[in-house]
Amino acid sequence: MTDFLSEAEPADPRAVRRATIVRLATGLAQGLLLYGLYRADRSHAWPATQREVYGALLLIFLFTPFVVQAGVSALRWRTLAAWKAVAALVAGGLGAYGVWSGDPAARGVDALGPQTFFAVAALIFIGHHLVQPADIERRRIAAYPTYFDVTWKHGVQGALSVGFTGAFWLLLFLAAALFKLIGVEAIDKLIKHEAFAFPATAVMFAAAVQLTDVRANLVRGVRTVALTLLSWLLPLMTLIAAAFLATLPFTGLEPLWRTKSATAILLVADAFLILLTNAAYQDGTERAAVVLKWAARLAGLLLVPITGLAAYGLSLRIGQYGLSPDRIIAAACVLVAAGYALGYAVAAVRPGAWMRTLEATNIAMAFGVIVVLLALFTPLADPRRLSVSDQVARLHAGKASPAAFDYQFLRFDAGRAGRDALERLRADPSAEIAKRAKAAEAQTERLYNAEPNPPPRPPRIAFHPADARPPEGFLSIIPEEPRFGGCLSGALDCDAQLLDVTGDGQPEVLVSPGWPIEVYGAVAGGAWRKLGSFQPPCSGFDSRAAIREGRLGAATPAVRDLISPQGAMRFEKELEACPRENRK
Repeated sequence: MTDFLSEAEPADPRAVRRATIVRLATGLAQGLLLYGLYRADRSHAWPATQREVYGALLLIFLFTPFVVQAGVSALRWRTLAAWKAVAALVAGGLGAYGVWSGDPAARGVDALGPQTFFAVAALIFIGHHLVQPADIERRRIAAYPTYFDVTWKHGVQGALSVGFTGAFWLLLFLAAALFKLIGVEAIDKLIKHEAFAFPATAVMFAAAVQLTDVRANLVRGVRTVALTLLSWLLPLMTLIAAAFLATLPFTGLEPLWRTKSATAILLVADAFLILLTNAAYQDGTERAAVVLKWAARLAGLLLVPITGLAAYGLSLRIGQYGLSPDRIIAAACVLVAAGYALGYAVAAVRPGAWMRTLEATNIAMAFGVIVVLLALFTPLADPRRLSVSDQVARLHAGKASPAAFDYQFLRFDAGRAGRDALERLRADPSAEIAKRAKAAEAQTERLYNAEPNPPPRPPRIAFHPADARPPEGFLSIIPEEPRFGGCLSGALDCDAQLLDVTGDGQPEVLVSPGWPIEVYGAVAGGAWRKLGSFQPPCSGFDSRAAIREGRLGAATPAVRDLISPQGAMRFEKELEACPRENRK
């Protein structure tokens, strides 16, 4: 195998010292800048007060230093500076757009979804490993062995550096625990302070990158072991995929679609076949065992039907339910998998050196993945924007009824595009759509484990004694879109009685589903609302039975409230055991 690792390693001691200083200084600066953003977010100071600026700076400070860490000892300074500027522009732009297009009410890190962090990390990793090999060879497209060596070197370096940083923190926590045994808590307080944690983590990661960079034998050995182990999993994975496809004619596709996750599982199978095939092929210069060569060729052919099944399953879901952010991202993954499947299938059947077309496919798909990621995380193909447009179009076309349409998706999961669409639906010509859109816009949190738009259900409340009737206006407080749970939602059987517990001469409504007793009263203007609740005095008390049997009455508190400058404090009696006759 041609060793390009040595070309990336400075042989001059002065170059080693220079790389060490640059890496450590970059790590320290990264840690301090991230700490500054953290403090700004906590104290609501600039740049946290400008959400888009904060998102841009967060991703720039988080990811751009890794360009320096990876390229300082390999790239020419001019190339490094230009690539660092491009990486900062991409990270900052995607960060600003991610915040702007997301939830307008979210702050800080919450304004950026995990997909944005993953996309920026993938873009910078792939981009760097297109730039550095080209710069090493001084041409736009480098030889495939150079791409292979540089990419796997940095992959191993990253894994080792993360492990080293984790071990550093384990030692610090051990030191804190040891010193706490003798009453010294200074170390524990120090490592838990963000002003230490941010810079220390970044500096130790930078130190690990430098140590692994000057230890080529370590990186090379770990890489060789990892690839050897992975390559011998390829025959097993190929056998599994072939057996799966061979079984489908007997089982049919229906069991596959019933899982509702078939596309995701099939794409994961694609990813494993691609990864293990590359582990067996490596840079194409190694002599591979015959069984690995045949397994790689078969894997290249199997990618085609597996990717086809994934695409077909996804098309069925989109045809039934329309676009969603997850389905759009899955479609992008299917597109990428189709590119790999086509290239690897050609490599499998092409005569000559085994799987040689794999090299051109990998290089081309690296550029393809960059294009796809940039499209997904910019306005060009923003999954939330596209899915909102498609879902609203389905609603207006009658493919989704107003009652079944998921307004909560627009309110909570579709970011700015969803909120804007919900605002437009409030003025929709259809009265039902407008009413449901207004109700969804008024929600403060998403309702889970429930229908998207549950139909109103009448409350199941029995008033006692038998001739008692609900006061005028009481039932009007039942919301049009009730939540599951509670006596007013219609989900529980409850008992109620009228009793003046506030001393204003007007009876309140006491309602109980079995344990707490909810109190509802009339306020100014005749409207009713929940005033509070009573907790039974002891375990085993059946409040519904007490209401049915008329055993509840109002009493003057035995202990008065305490008045303080901050408000009143109520006396809470210790929980007692119920009398035997009151136990269930």
